[in-house]
Amino acid sequence: MKKLLLGLLLGVIVVLLWQYFFKKEEDHSKLSENTTLIEQEIKNVGKLVVTEGYFSEILTYQDAKKYLNNWISFDKKALVVINAEATISYDLHQLRYEIDEPHKVVRLLYIPKEELKIYPKIQYYDIEESSFNPFTAEDHNKIHKRVIELISRKIEQSSFRSNAQNRLLTELSKIFILTHSMGWTLEYTDIPIEKESDLLAPIKK
Repeated sequence: MKKLLLGLLLGVIVVLLWQYFFKKEEDHSKLSENTTLIEQEIKNVGKLVVTEGYFSEILTYQDAKKYLNNWISFDKKALVVINAEATISYDLHQLRYEIDEPHKVVRLLYIPKEELKIYPKIQYYDIEESSFNPFTAEDHNKIHKRVIELISRKIEQSSFRSNAQNRLLTELSKIFILTHSMGWTLEYTDIPIEKESDLLAPIKK
């Protein structure tokens, strides 16, 4: 009888130990699978996100050279027509992160800032100049600088920048959705991301 009870007790212990180690191995396997899925999704997100926009403007450029206390003046002016292409890009290849597997946390360490580029096409009309005050490379540089400033202001007054941020959010949201669907936490600078729009906070700073 004692041998039977001892045998049953040993059997129960063996079963419990087997279940413990098997379940532990199964949990670890599932955790590893989740980690692989998250890493793959981050790699898929790692690309160049570019938003394009087009802006037009017309301005008048004037300059004068005066002599003899402004008695003599040599003027030049031109009508300047601008058609510019602008791009805002986020290079998500530069996205840096770490995966804390034991605590089921994905930490975004660095989200790249936007890069704004403006490509103006400048055309000149109704050019008036004097042989004593002709158009020079310096004038073209001044016009180019003024054009960039003008288009930059138009960009700030438009929805172009917010459209670019929304495209970035669409990409980063893929990481957020995946981590939350698996019961993981997504953090940026140790702050949990509670909703998708929180991902734009570091970009807007």
